[in-house]
Amino acid sequence: MNAISSVPNPEAAVGRIVLLTTSHRVAPGLLSWPAWQILHAADRVLCADGAHPQLPYLREAGTAVEEASPTAEELVDACAGGRTVVVVATGEGEPALTDGLARLAGTGRVRMPELELLPASYDLPGARLLDLVQVMDRIRAECPWSSRQTHKGLAKYGIEEAYELVEAIEEGDRDELREELGDVLLQVVFHARIAEEHPEEPFSVDDVAGGIVAKLIHRHPHVFGEETAATPEDVKAHWLRTKAEEKRRSSVTEGVPLGQPGLALAAKLASRARTAGLDVPLPTGEGVGYELLALAARAEASGVDPEAALRAAARVYRDAIRAAEGQEGT
Repeated sequence: MNAISSVPNPEAAVGRIVLLTTSHRVAPGLLSWPAWQILHAADRVLCADGAHPQLPYLREAGTAVEEASPTAEELVDACAGGRTVVVVATGEGEPALTDGLARLAGTGRVRMPELELLPASYDLPGARLLDLVQVMDRIRAECPWSSRQTHKGLAKYGIEEAYELVEAIEEGDRDELREELGDVLLQVVFHARIAEEHPEEPFSVDDVAGGIVAKLIHRHPHVFGEETAATPEDVKAHWLRTKAEEKRRSSVTEGVPLGQPGLALAAKLASRARTAGLDVPLPTGEGVGYELLALAARAEASGVDPEAALRAAARVYRDAIRAAEGQEGT
């Protein structure tokens, strides 16, 4: 690296150091207007990393960037005479340099220039999803286990993670909820990554995201269109109408997965029939199955999720079992 040399003048103005940080999640060259202003006005622009992704764009815009890795003392000297020096940060924001400047300032023996941290580009909401996609790409390419997985092989994990997410919600554990949401998100990204490799009908995570964005916009005309909705019931009516237009199903039972838990399946079928205004008597027969079907339909009509209700009751039963075990142990 090139060293910075200058002759300090104690009587001169102390100048200014600007640490310019950028996000790797934003395309290089897309910098804020204040960042471009300070870059054009600076007396010197320094960067320790000659391969920094911003450098070609800075130079194309007419900014002379020196590849240099100054010490704190050298950087202070370079600001002598009121000069402004911009340091284009690399990695985590040049911690060694900023620590050195802090130690130098702490001695009280040096007139320190003004210090400024200027974020030149910012992460937008959801930016970390880009990191997840990149990590998944590398894992898929390099991990012996992940590289061999298929949609069918991963299906059981999707079910497990969904149940664990529901449990975290019902338990009210915020830390667990955040972790389980991440696990569910991983399943989505993993499946989308596998789908990219399909020889005839590939699609990517961007296609997945684009599809759900289009669906949400279409099903919320009261938000993105001219329609209005003043109540949750109005919203549900919009949703059902636009969904029916999209699917054009021949039966209200289409799209109801038969592989879901029995109580949830029964409640969903009862909901579809009730929403469609169909008066379909429940089948009669002997056995627990028909009794559970009737209970699930009754719960759905009352606005109760039978699966959630049964899980809540099961938790109470579990606690009673634990209490009984504790009494026996005393």
